[in-house]
Parts: sequence; structure tokens; C-alpha cells
Amino acid sequence: MKSFFQFLSESTAVQQAARLGLKSDQHGGWYDPKTGEFVAKTEKGRLKFYNKRQRIGQQDPPQTDREKNLSAPSSAPAPQQEPVAQQQAPAPEQPAAQQAPAQEGPPPVEKTKGTLTIAFGRFNPPHIGHQKLMDMASSGSEDGDYIIVPSRTQDKKKNPLDADTKISYLRKMFPQHSEKIVNDAQNRTIFDVLKKAHMDGYTNVKIYGGADRVSDFQKLSGDYNGKLYQFDNIEVIDAGKRDTKSKKKVERAEASSQRRFAAEGDFESFKSFLPKELDDKDAKELYNQVRAAMNIKEGWNLWEIAPKLDFIQLRENYINGNIFNIGQLVENLNTGLIGKIIRRGTNYLICVTEDNIMFKSWIKDVSEEVTNSNAPSGVPASQRLVGTDAHRKYVEKMVPGSDWGRQFINKYRKK
Repeated sequence: MKSFFQFLSESTAVQQAARLGLKSDQHGGWYDPKTGEFVAKTEKGRLKFYNKRQRIGQQDPPQTDREKNLSAPSSAPAPQQEPVAQQQAPAPEQPAAQQAPAQEGPPPVEKTKGTLTIAFGRFNPPHIGHQKLMDMASSGSEDGDYIIVPSRTQDKKKNPLDADTKISYLRKMFPQHSEKIVNDAQNRTIFDVLKKAHMDGYTNVKIYGGADRVSDFQKLSGDYNGKLYQFDNIEVIDAGKRDTKSKKKVERAEASSQRRFAAEGDFESFKSFLPKELDDKDAKELYNQVRAAMNIKEGWNLWEIAPKLDFIQLRENYINGNIFNIGQLVENLNTGLIGKIIRRGTNYLICVTEDNIMFKSWIKDVSEEVTNSNAPSGVPASQRLVGTDAHRKYVEKMVPGSDWGRQFINKYRKK
């Protein structure tokens, strides 16, 4: 399986593919957009062609078994194929040892910018309390160089609004930050944001997050610095906890309570935690959209829509095995990482992503309803070429009990 580090260091392959005019299938494979022909896949940061003598847009010449395992020696386009009658015998293959070494770590980028300040959060649904996070990111930035990145997570219970709807309301509610609120389908996880900052030439980053997210951000951003991205300094700043006893609504507001108000049909309470920039019509529309997305019915459970407000019932269902079982896919709501559960703790999970990134999540911070409306569904039929990484991953997802994450299990075995 191609590692996450290799996937993120594919700039060489991307440059090769660009020169050849190839398009990505988002699974490490490349195809000719004119012919639809599957041409190559990325392996160890380089393009690996299925046939070293393959000519784009033409019928592949006969290939040997050995050819299937050899990469093209350079990123330059192959010369035009001679007519079959005039073809010479293929030249001896270049030994694998003479090929360019695979690039390790993040691709080198000239650092031309200073510090990017990032506020990453769920904002689901948006409320007046989010102004504090945005204001802190703005005031703590250098020369106003900051971005607000809402997660792409969506599910009926804990994250009812889709990203486009959520961002549209955020921009209405906080016009002073509107231009800084990013709507980019590629920024699904905190890693995606940091990778882009690295590629954009930033030297340092600051990350603002709520108190319950800081530890996740600190560990993941620090552990992979120099592997997935490269910064001289990564600073994670606690934006503070919610204070339910504060007289200021901006301090008391929380998304969990807003979802509860929507479930209970309490529009007035819901509206009271929205900023004045949102008029009555927009406030009612947001309320109705949250209720519709949550699919509110009789017998709903508070621990499902707002686990922080009913942790006892959440943990009871967890202990009884009703939720979060071994082998299930879950999403960490703080970081956006999606992984398969490989170990269940007392009130936490150990999970591994498809690209072998291991992460730990408290049960209150994960969702079983994993969706990604911006990603392609499986692998297109025309690109399910047997023997490729894309095809293998597609098949593994349909086969229960695969080896996904097994190498991490002993690390957490009780001694």
C-alpha cells in the first residue's frame, strides 16, 4: 500500500504528468484525457508506466512481464511509435538500480512568505460564539494574513449542514471575516490545510482552535512536520473553553446547544445565539435547514446529536457495543481524519487512515456517518485496471476484515 508520506511527496509525478498532459483519477493513477487511456500510476514519487514503450493515444505494443515493473527513466514524453512493420527490437531495459531515487519528505518549496494564521473548526451550525475564534485569528495574524477553514464533515446528527450551506451563513453572520472564510473541497483535514500552506511558501503557521481540539492539533501537526510539510515553527493556540455561566452570549454559545434547540423546536433560544447581522428571515431559514438536515423525529436522543450534553448515555451505548465497533470507519470531527477502528479503549478509539496515519479520538469527537461528497465514488469502471493501487484499494474497501491498520495493534496492546 502506498504510504501517506509518498502520496504527499508526489510533486515530481505531478510535474511529469503535467508535461505529458495527463489527468489524475484522484487515486494515484493518471490517464490521457483525450483518449481516456489509463497511462501510469504514481509510485514512490515518480510516474510508473504500465508499458515502458507505451505511446499515448496509440495501441500498446506487446509488453513483457518485466516491463510491468519498470518505470519510465525520465519525465520527457516518449518518442512517436514507428509503424509496426518498421519497429526495431526494444532496447534493453534500464536496471531498477539506475532509476532516480524516490523523494522523501515534503517537496522542497522556496519559503517566500512569513506566518499564516489558521482557524480550523466545524462551525456546525454557526453561532455567535464563533466570532471569538475568528477575531482571535485576525488579531493574532501578521499583517492580516489569516484564513478561516470550516471542515467538510457532514452527518445528520452532529454536523447537519453541508459545507456550502454552512459557509454561506458564516459569511452572512461575520461579514468582517467574509473574505477570509475558505470554501475549498481539498481542505478536508488539518493536514490538507498545512500541506497547502507549505506549498504556498509559508515559513511558519499558527493554528487557533477550541480547547477540545488543541491537543489533537498539537500532536498531529508536530508529528508530521518534516514528513508531510515543512515549517520552521508550528504554534497551536487555545481559543478557550465555552463558559456556560458567563453573562456574555459569545462566551456561552456552543453548537451542541444549537442542535438541541433545533431538535426541541425552540426557535427563540436558537435565534438568541445568532449575531445581529443575521436578520429574522435568515435566522428562521438557518433554523429550518438545521432541523431538516437532522431529520428530527420523535424519540431522538440527545447523546447522538449533542454528545457533550449527554456523555453518560453516549458512554453506556459505547460500552454495550451499540456504536464504534472494531473495523468500522469513523471520522474525527476535530481534524477531519477518516480511519478504521482497530482498538476500543475505555472512552476512546485508536484508528488508522487508509494511508496509515494513526490517530486517537475520544468517543465524543467521532462520527460513524462518514461521507465525502467531494470525492469520487470508488474507482471509475474505465480505470479499474487489475494490478494497480487504485484497483486494490477499491477491492479492499468492499472486503471486510482486511489488514488495514493491523501493524499498529501491538503498539497499544496491554502488557
